Amino acid sequence: QVQLVESGGGLVQAGDSLRLSCAASGRTSSINTMGWFRQAPGKEREFVAAIRWSGASTRYADSVKGRFTISRDNAKSTVYLQMNSLKPEDTAIYYCAGRSRYGLSSSLNEYDDWGQGTQVTVSS
Repeated sequence: QVQLVESGGGLVQAGDSLRLSCAASGRTSSINTMGWFRQAPGKEREFVAAIRWSGASTRYADSVKGRFTISRDNAKSTVYLQMNSLKPEDTAIYYCAGRSRYGLSSSLNEYDDWGQGTQVTVSS
């Protein structure tokens, strides 16, 4: 079992930046892919970004490409999401997720473990 804890959310203005963190504990050796997803009020949870636990491969949703950067620190078992040029439409609860299989999947159903989420609110 893997435990994931997100942090770093908050209230910011449009154009500001935030960095989210996701600390993993437990059976972290079983993780091969980490992802960030988000869920806005009244909407379905959607893919944001994913990264391989080893190697340099990343994948982004078109809506965040060029503004968000996913990275990891294996020594700290932590994944980050650097969010720049934030827009009001980025307002959502952000969740990190872990996947035991390889592949930068954008599908919620292909992730095994989930954090509790952290709220990001972007005011205009």
